[in-house]
Amino acid sequence: MNLLRRLRHLPRPRSLRARLTAGLVVLLAVSCAAVGVAAVVELNGFLTGRLDQQLQQSGPSFPQSLEHGRYRPSDRDGDEHGDTRRQAAGTFGARLLKGRITNAALIPADDDPDLTVGLTTGDRTALAGVPVDGRGHTVHLRSIGDYRIVAWAGLDGDVLMTGLPLEPVRATVHRLELVSAGVFGLALAAAGVAGALWVRWSLRPLSRVAATATRVSELPLASGEVALPPRAPESDPRSEVGRTAAAFNRMLGHVEDALTKRHASEERLRIFAADASHELRTPVASVRGHAELALLHPGPVPAEVTRALERIAAESSRMGEMVDDLLLLARLDAGRPLESHPVDLTHLILDAVTDARAAGPDHRWTLDLPEDPVTVTGDTHRLQQVLANLLANARLHTPAGTKVTVTLETDGAEAVLQVHDDGPGIPKDIQPGVFERFTRAEHRRRADAPGGGAGLGLSIVAAVVEAHAGTVALESTPGSTTFTVKLATGGDT
Repeated sequence: MNLLRRLRHLPRPRSLRARLTAGLVVLLAVSCAAVGVAAVVELNGFLTGRLDQQLQQSGPSFPQSLEHGRYRPSDRDGDEHGDTRRQAAGTFGARLLKGRITNAALIPADDDPDLTVGLTTGDRTALAGVPVDGRGHTVHLRSIGDYRIVAWAGLDGDVLMTGLPLEPVRATVHRLELVSAGVFGLALAAAGVAGALWVRWSLRPLSRVAATATRVSELPLASGEVALPPRAPESDPRSEVGRTAAAFNRMLGHVEDALTKRHASEERLRIFAADASHELRTPVASVRGHAELALLHPGPVPAEVTRALERIAAESSRMGEMVDDLLLLARLDAGRPLESHPVDLTHLILDAVTDARAAGPDHRWTLDLPEDPVTVTGDTHRLQQVLANLLANARLHTPAGTKVTVTLETDGAEAVLQVHDDGPGIPKDIQPGVFERFTRAEHRRRADAPGGGAGLGLSIVAAVVEAHAGTVALESTPGSTTFTVKLATGGDT
């Protein structure tokens, strides 16, 4: 279980190239391990079988010579005490009678006359447990090592055992293991490098598709004209990668057609809004003028008519402001350049707060301005409109007594303007689209707020700030609402 847990926590390859390469190396490693294990097992069995053959050929002659305890080193040449000419150095012989070892000897590698071997109690027990079937059995003898033992039944009711050491077999097998590990390790390393290069070359078309997709994902597709990058190079259409590249290119074609149609539709709508706003300015102004002129009539006018004329004048004035706002947005959408000259932002804030204090005397207006004036580069009239819209938004959408604080800071490269109020805040469901056009939160209006805009004030703020290469953001919670405008400074004066 611990091993499985450790394997689960091992880092896994993430890319397809790494996974294929790792899979190839793992499969090759499994194959090499299977071949190595099979070779080691086969060699061990073969060499062990050869030992059994040698034991069968030599037979029980060596343990027979131990029966009367008269075996001498010179007996290797053969005499009347036993034929041991075919016994190799390290041959072990033992005689058991009634389960007890009566004689045991070991042929030395030299002419050492001492043939005795000191067997432990465990060794004697292990030898007594060898089956008397004339077949080879592996026995671990602590005194002399691992041996291959064959036991025969003697003529006198005893058991004769002959054994050969397994150490040469183990040494040969171990050498094969080392050689196999080295060869297979080099083969795996070479296969890993070659496999990585092969997989990389094979997946090169897919990498190109991924690169093209990445470039497409970085394009601003929300609005405006979009130029898609060149198509991904196609490969063999019979391969999976080739079919993927072809399908991706077809998808890009469909996306490009859709973006082209969307841009054309936006252009038509923008032109329509600009033309409609421009054409509506004259009749709206005419209606307002006629209403005001009728109100100046010196003769008696019924009260109902007077009230209707006042409403016509007020609504036409409101409609005129809406038409001007729509025309401004249309021009900003069309990318028409604004005026660009140094603007004293501090002076604009002072004027805007003065106007807001006069329009909303029931609010508390405070300022937090730096000692030195802050200058930005831009359009004075449009920046003044940004300030007016932000302050009007705070005045119209908060109750009487709300504190509105205007703060201006600069670090020499950027001017940061903040309009903060401690009103009820903007609902979370409205915050994501607060800078979109025609976004209104009527339930937040004061009961005594006159009229109400068309939801274009904050959208004009966002459009003008964007046209000045700045940013505007909102942070709002119950009791704290802050609009933050950031503009590049044009130097301090």
